[in-house]
Amino acid sequence: MTDLSATTTVAPVTGRDRANASGAPRTRRRRAGRGTASTIVVTGLLTVVALYFLAPVYWVVVAATKSTEDLFATNGFLLAPTVNLWENLTQVLTYDGGIFVRWFANSLLYAGAGGLIATYFAAAGGYALAKYRFRGREAIFGLILGGVLVPGTATALPLFLLFSELGLANTYWSVLLPSLVSPFGIFLCRIFAQATVPDSLMEAARLDGAGEMRIFHTIGLRTMVPAMVTVFLFQLVGIWNNYFLPLVMLSDDELYPITLGLSNWNSQTQRLPEFYELTTGGVLLSIIPLLVAMIVLQRFWRGGMTAGAVKE
Repeated sequence: MTDLSATTTVAPVTGRDRANASGAPRTRRRRAGRGTASTIVVTGLLTVVALYFLAPVYWVVVAATKSTEDLFATNGFLLAPTVNLWENLTQVLTYDGGIFVRWFANSLLYAGAGGLIATYFAAAGGYALAKYRFRGREAIFGLILGGVLVPGTATALPLFLLFSELGLANTYWSVLLPSLVSPFGIFLCRIFAQATVPDSLMEAARLDGAGEMRIFHTIGLRTMVPAMVTVFLFQLVGIWNNYFLPLVMLSDDELYPITLGLSNWNSQTQRLPEFYELTTGGVLLSIIPLLVAMIVLQRFWRGGMTAGAVKE
């Protein structure tokens, strides 16, 4: 009987095999080292960028706690021995019969209502340009892209002359109406609708008897939520920080937004130094709505990352 174990042969280990066996861990260690270095570099750059954007906010918070004397006598990034935050904010809210509260409400109206309506119009326009085929579609889209390149300062004076003829200058409408159009929002919504709104789902809705407006509101708007949140935030920040258009349109200080009102206060600091406290406190209060909007609405971005996922 043949012994099978005697006939078993073992392949010799060559130099190439030893090199492969010893080189694999080195390659993995080398790749891990490169990955760790890249992570450190990226983290460092992001930290520098974050500090660059957060430093002015920190300075505003610290400055709002100081009196006029401490504002110039102490380090701008360090707290003063006496904290006057509550006194400064109280003075901001009660000065001149509470005019700052009126400016704050005006900015909420301009930015809130203008941002919401502009977002809806942008979503409707982008959806129509993405999902409907009609003559002149690309020409219209080209004109909209041209509108993105036109700065708002170039259209402020023609708008003032037009609204003066219509009797709308120095009214809420003179600031609100120009804010309802967002060429960039239409561009973004069209790109997003092309990529995320499925034609098959729209056809299924039409077969079920749904009208075009119902399809847009039930399918289009729900699918385009991440893009709409982006457009709304751009409009909110843009309208809230808009200065030149209200400066041209408005002459009644009760119609001023926060930007124009704070500029008016800042222009009086050379004559009345106590306006430094009003200005710094007002700036602190003016950034709160933008921070709240960013924190609240960012969850829609996270939810939109999986909006196109399909299970089979």
